[in-house]
Amino acid sequence: MLRCSQCLYQNLTLRYMHMKLVQAMPGMPSPVTEAEVERFLESKLNIQLATIDEEGYPNIQPIWFYYDRESGKIYAGTQKMTKKIQNIRRNPDKIYFSIDDENFPYKGVKGRGEASISEDRQKNAAVMEKINLKYLGTLEHPLAKMLMENARNGTELVIEITPKFFSAWDFSKTM
Repeated sequence: MLRCSQCLYQNLTLRYMHMKLVQAMPGMPSPVTEAEVERFLESKLNIQLATIDEEGYPNIQPIWFYYDRESGKIYAGTQKMTKKIQNIRRNPDKIYFSIDDENFPYKGVKGRGEASISEDRQKNAAVMEKINLKYLGTLEHPLAKMLMENARNGTELVIEITPKFFSAWDFSKTM
């Protein structure tokens, strides 16, 4: 669980260990709590990961992810030759992400961070196992088997995102 160590900016920004939660709707009657953000980060929704391409344009990709409560980091797997990997290698400090429920009443979490790429096959297989269990519920699914094999042979890499801040909203709190 994230721990609030100090409140800044008239309770609009909460600093947790190495992260900040900025309320997306500062005037909301009930701001989104740290526990609600963590539950949302652990949901089965995709993360929309935005990177910057070679021409300076945003490239947004939906991907599966795993949120690690202890480190506060977000992990996602992708093939070694993807545009995401190329963009992150070029601009590791220009990452934006969003995880949102498109059903009314809308709620979500977004943020900015820095990314690194892991080519450590053992670590990547462990992360991909967590991602597969989160989304598929088993490692026996054909897709899970393929992703695990790709992680073990080095063609599936892991993106490690260190969030600099989270911004959250929940319109159900306004009703």
